[in-house]
Parts: sequence; C-alpha cells; structure tokens
Amino acid sequence: MDKCVCKTPCGKIAGLLTENGVATYRGIRYATAGRWEYPQVVHHWDGVYQATQFGDACIQDRTYRPEQNSGRPFYYNEFRKDIPFTYSEDCLMLNVFAPASVEKAPVIVYIHGGAFLGGSSDELCFRNPAWPELGVVAVTINYRLGPFGYLCLPELAEEVGHTGNYGFYDQLAALQWVHENIAAFGGDPGNVTVMGQSAGAMSVQHLVSSPAAKGLVNRAVLSSGGGRVRWAEADVPMDTFYDFWWTVFHNAGAHTIEEARALPAPALMEAFGQMLAKDFMKNRASCGFVVDGKALPKSFHEVMEAGEQLKISYLIGSNSDDMATVPMQEDVQEWLTMQEIPAYGYFFSRQLPGDQSGAFHSADLWYWFGTIQDSWRPITERDKILAEQMTKYLVNFAATGDPNGAGLPQWNSGNQDRAVLHFSDGTTQMASLSPESLIKDRTVTGW
Repeated sequence: MDKCVCKTPCGKIAGLLTENGVATYRGIRYATAGRWEYPQVVHHWDGVYQATQFGDACIQDRTYRPEQNSGRPFYYNEFRKDIPFTYSEDCLMLNVFAPASVEKAPVIVYIHGGAFLGGSSDELCFRNPAWPELGVVAVTINYRLGPFGYLCLPELAEEVGHTGNYGFYDQLAALQWVHENIAAFGGDPGNVTVMGQSAGAMSVQHLVSSPAAKGLVNRAVLSSGGGRVRWAEADVPMDTFYDFWWTVFHNAGAHTIEEARALPAPALMEAFGQMLAKDFMKNRASCGFVVDGKALPKSFHEVMEAGEQLKISYLIGSNSDDMATVPMQEDVQEWLTMQEIPAYGYFFSRQLPGDQSGAFHSADLWYWFGTIQDSWRPITERDKILAEQMTKYLVNFAATGDPNGAGLPQWNSGNQDRAVLHFSDGTTQMASLSPESLIKDRTVTGW
C-alpha cells in the first residue's frame, strides 16, 4: 500500500492508503498513563508519527494463555484466528480510517467489547470498516482492561480524590483527542457518533450518563448491552472492592501500593485469575464502573431514572441468540420510549451460515462494519444484502441522526410503540416483538 501523510494539531502523521482510497492510520497514541494513573491526552509529538501498525491491546488473559488451546475457542475462531496481536499496559492507541478528500464528514468512534476483561480494536471484523467508502471517518480505540482499567484502592483515591474507572477515562481521553484532531482527517468534531457492543455498549451507556462527555458525543449506538438494563447491577461506590483488590495483591506478594504498582504484569494477572477461578461471576464484578464523584457522580440507573442522559439520537438493539435475549430486547424497547428525540431500535436474528450458532452475541458486528467478506463463513447473497443495508443505515444515522435513506426499507422510530427494525433471514422490516415471540422464535431458523 502507498503511504499518506496528514498534518494534525499534534504534528504530522504517516499512514497507509488502501487500494480503495481509504487513508488508514494505525496505532496512534491518544494519551499516556502510568499504572493506575488517569490518562493525559496527547497534544504534540516530534517528527512524523509512523502510524502503519496497529498498537498494543491491553494485557489480558489471552496474552498468556492462547485461546486456541483454552477449550473455549469460539470467539478466537470467529474474530482472531491466525492474526498476530501484541499486548502491553501501554495501550492507549487508536486507529483512524478516513475517506479521501473529505471535509466535515460524520465520525464514528467504536468501543470494543470483551466484558471489560479482554478484546482489542484490531480484531478481524474491525480492521477494514466499510464506513469510509460511504463517507464516514471511522475511529477504533484500545483502552485499559481488567485490573489495569477498573481496580479501586483507597491509597489511589487519596492521591487524586477518586479511584477506579481508568478504562472509562481512557475512552473519554480518546474522545477528547478525536475532538481536537479529527478535522485534520476530514471529520467533523461536532458530529461524533459513539458506538459500542457488549462491554462497549455499556461504556457508551456510561458516556451518555456522564457530564464529562457533553460536547464530545453527538449520537450513540448501543449493541447488545445498553438501554434500560434492568438486569445489570447498579454501579457501586468506590470502596466496594477495596478488600478484594488487596487480597489479589497479597496473593501476588505485594503489601503496599508501591509494591502493587511494581508487580510484574504476569504476576498480577495470575493472582487476579486465581480469584476469578474461585467465583467468576462474583469476582468479575470487580472490573466494572464505580460511582467516583467526578466523571460518574451518579450510577447510570440513577441518571436514567432522572432522565438526565444526553439528549441525543440513539440507535440500539440486540440479537436473537444473545446472552439474555428477552431482557436485552425489553431493555431496548423501554429505552426507546424514554427518549425525547427520535430513537431507533433493532433486533438481529440472521442465522449466520457455517454452523449452528445462530445470531450469537456479537454476530451483528460483521454486518455493521461491512466486513462479512473477511469472515471464514460461507456467506450468501442474503448476507451481502444485509451487510449493505446495515452499513448504510449506520452511516445515515451518523450523518443525520436518522438511519433512513434511498433504497432502504423504512425504519420508524420506536419512541411511541416500541417497534423495532428486524434484521432476519428474510425481509428486513419493522416488527413489534413480544417476550413470547422472542422466546419462541429464537429456537427456529428464520422468522
């Protein structure tokens, strides 16, 4: 691929120009942070920044335990097989994919999922988004995960007045960097859509609940993890897991905050993994959002009850073989009715070809990103049509707040009747879905 150079407020940056004319900049440092320090946005670099390689993902379990040998290789085979990844605590990197010769184009910033314990911005479905070919600047980000991103300690609170949510502050820092620099890539800093799936959707949910995100987020897309979210526990106070984390450190041989900060990453991950192995569902909650009195002065449930979420356009939905099919879709539909501005819901039930996994949690990513052709699956004409429809809906939404456009089936807002657009094996069309129909129809192929 040919090289391309962009002059940003931070300095010049060199990327790669793909055959389809998309300027791709990989591994851009958007912030710096030491272990359990809040990020500092990057404002300058010397020389020409070389942005031709994806940056490191945050250290996570798969850094040390290859997924293909884990006994649970589904997501490895789906999104990561045969792709090399690198990992580091120093992971505050993002990627920009920009159309050639555009100005004030809509921007989509994507936050990956992974239960706040894993994931990265350069998995196969994210590597070549179709959005730039449709006039949108795409940004994908890495952020801190697990004990590096969500630990809470009283000693850390004493340092700066609060603790926890480090990964969330990373996301805010990435949005700030985008706000300051994206115009250089042809994007409009006043038209930024934040999109996330699973833990990424929960991140978006907290962003639209945070006063710190005002002016940085203009629209939001939440896939399989956002909305009313009655099934999720409320955010907890900072001190909830203090004892848990000191147990982790003691098991790793650290007894002071200085010793904890000096622990080798493998030792920290091993001690944390031992606690997860004892009670995964209970102890994984240690890596979640806390009410910190600053970026998150209230839990997102409290924000929703008060109607204080950002008053912006929302696109939200879930899948038929998701982690919690009925509660997730009910949350979607209730969220639609809570909005003052037109909001759009969807339900994805396309039974992906190639196995019997159906419309599994994250199956829709191939279609939203328009990268289904990069999948190992034997795609059909329906998959091509559906991916084209979904990417067009998404970029239309990013541009105007309304997903509708020429040649697309009508997508009505669901503010009044909770109706959603149904992406199925058959025709894409509006549908009113009851809990009974969700339970019944997820057990069959098609609708």
